[in-house]
This record gives sequence, structure tokens and C-alpha cells, in this order.
Amino acid sequence: MPHKPPTQEELERRKIVGIHEETITDVSSSDYPHTYPGEDHSWDIESFKRNFRIEFHQNDPFEASFSLIGCDASIANAFRRIMIADIPTLAIETVFINNNTSVIQDEVLAHRLGLIPFKGGKEGLHKFLKWWRKPEDESQINNSYYDFNTVSLRLEVKCEHNEKAAAGETDPTKLYKHAHVYARDIEFCPVGRQEKYFSGDNAIAPVNPDILIAKLRPGQEISLSMHMHKGVGSDHAKFSPVATASYRLMPVIKIERPILGKDAEKFAKCFPKGVIGLEKVTKQEAAREGSGYEGHAGEVKAVVVDPMRDTVSRECLRHAEFKDKVKLGRRRDHFIFLVESTGQWESDAIFLEAVAHLKKKAQDLEKQVINMVR
Repeated sequence: MPHKPPTQEELERRKIVGIHEETITDVSSSDYPHTYPGEDHSWDIESFKRNFRIEFHQNDPFEASFSLIGCDASIANAFRRIMIADIPTLAIETVFINNNTSVIQDEVLAHRLGLIPFKGGKEGLHKFLKWWRKPEDESQINNSYYDFNTVSLRLEVKCEHNEKAAAGETDPTKLYKHAHVYARDIEFCPVGRQEKYFSGDNAIAPVNPDILIAKLRPGQEISLSMHMHKGVGSDHAKFSPVATASYRLMPVIKIERPILGKDAEKFAKCFPKGVIGLEKVTKQEAAREGSGYEGHAGEVKAVVVDPMRDTVSRECLRHAEFKDKVKLGRRRDHFIFLVESTGQWESDAIFLEAVAHLKKKAQDLEKQVINMVR
């Protein structure tokens, strides 16, 4: 007996992860060969091109939200991991402490400095600056610093009494000079060609100048210099270009049977604001036989407005009045990404760079496979 091709409804059903009151079903992907008799699910690049798309929901310099639709979880997770661990940024790597009489220990102070995110001219950061490699002969380490692989910074702060402070003043920031040491106190020291790439608005500077580094009191001072190098998040979190890069599956809410009146209002409260809306049943709906709205013209009904806002809390499944009236799920091929940049890269550029990195990794793997079978 010839195999009947699946209906569109069946194809959509296969993409849904079922969310029930106590369990989750259909968690494994089924779109691969030999899953369904008589159906060819072998991967095809042309089919992938037709089905894959990207939709941006928010695109700000520090935060971006977008959807990857029509791809596998392995691809989505590859982008997430690359954005966190493989995209290079510039961060403080070495701190040379000349004098530190603050209450913060030297190693803690150096660690705090390393975690401060910096910004600068895009051309200088991404094209001019190269990787610094530690020489095998450590006696030559001072000869390994150049303008194209090292950025120098300086922090010179000394706390003193403020002679102009009012009598009886108790606020340390007014009573003393430099009672608080902030990221804005760090001074960029350009050398060589760095003046060309990092000057004016493009100068190397903290993304947030108000980051508190230390608190001082009269007689205490901090005197140190720093070297910045390029690095990646897989070496240390300070090099990660993102504060967070995460994704979640698109929620699916399907109202199977009408939810009306007080039940509709209660149903809307089971979800975050904006997910479920209340609309009045029209005369046309009430007159349609089998719609479930017969005789309810003018009453409010529950409708799905924006499922993307849902957190899939399953609250609606805990109420008996909604039993068999609603189905919850998640689309396994629709990934909603949230990317928060630390400031050195713009949030959308981080994703584009992740695409370039994944392409490069695929090309390198292809070369290795070719060499292996020769």
C-alpha cells in the first residue's frame, strides 16, 4: 500500500515539544532519515535555504533579540557557544603594581581591573590589533610588546584631605579628594601607531566610567600600569564579548475549546501580561455552527496575542476549568536569542561574527576530512 504523504498539520505537530502538567513529550527531533517509512528526510541545502530565516525583535548596541527559525538545536547552540567563548576582545591581562596602600590586596585589585570592559575604535580593535604571544625565552618578554599587540594603561590615584570641605562634612567623597577610585581614572597611554586608531572618541576607555575600583582614605594611594591584550572567553571570562548569550524555544499556546467569561479572565492571569488577550465574541462567530460560541455573542473570549512573551509556567494546566481546553508546547526549530554586549562589540555584530567563526570552523573541518581520506 503506497505511503500517504503527511499533511501540513502533521508536519507542524512533529515540530512541537509537548508541555503537560507533569511531563514533557516529543523532546527528540524526528526529521532525519528512516524515522517515517516512505518519507525522505535526508538533509538538503536547498530545502534548508527555503526554510531558514532570521527575524530581529530588538537591535540596540548593548542588547539584541532575534529568532533563528528552521535550524537544528546543534546549530543554535554552536552560535551561542561561539558568542560566549570564541570571539576575541581586548582586556587587561597584566598589572604592574608600583604602590598599593589601599585595603584591597594586590591580586584582588588586579582581578577587578581585568574584569572592567573597555571600548575603542572598531578598526583599531578588530583589524589593527593582533594577538600577543608569550615568547618561549622569558628573558625576551619585554621585547615582545609592540603597538600592534599591546595597549598600555596607567592608574595613578592618591587620596588627600579636601581643604574646601565644609565644617562637619561626613560624606567621604566631599571630605577627601579621590576617596573613590573609578574606571574613569584609568588613563590610556597610546604608543606608536595607536594614536592613529585610538584618538578622540575612538580612544581606549572603559565602557562604563562609573565602575568602582576601590575606596581610599588620606595617605593611601594606588600607582600601577597595565597591559591589555586580545583574548577569547574560553581562556578567561573577562575576554567574553557578552554579558549573556542565551536562547529559548518559541512557546506554543493552542486553545482547543472556547474559554469564555470569567474563565477567560482567569485564563489570561495564568500567563505573563500581553500573552493572552480578551475579545468579544462576534455575531458571525456565534452564528457559526460548531464554533463553540453559539449563544455567546458579546461575551469575552480568550485569544492568544503574543506567545513569545510566555515563560511556559504551566499555571493554566493546574486549573480544572481549563482541562482539555488548551495545549502548551514549544517549537523545536524556533530559537529566540537574547544577546547582551559588554560594549566592545555591538550586539548584532557579535552574532554576525559568530556566523563567520562557524563558517571558518566548517572550512577547517572540511580540509581535515579531505586530508584524512587521501
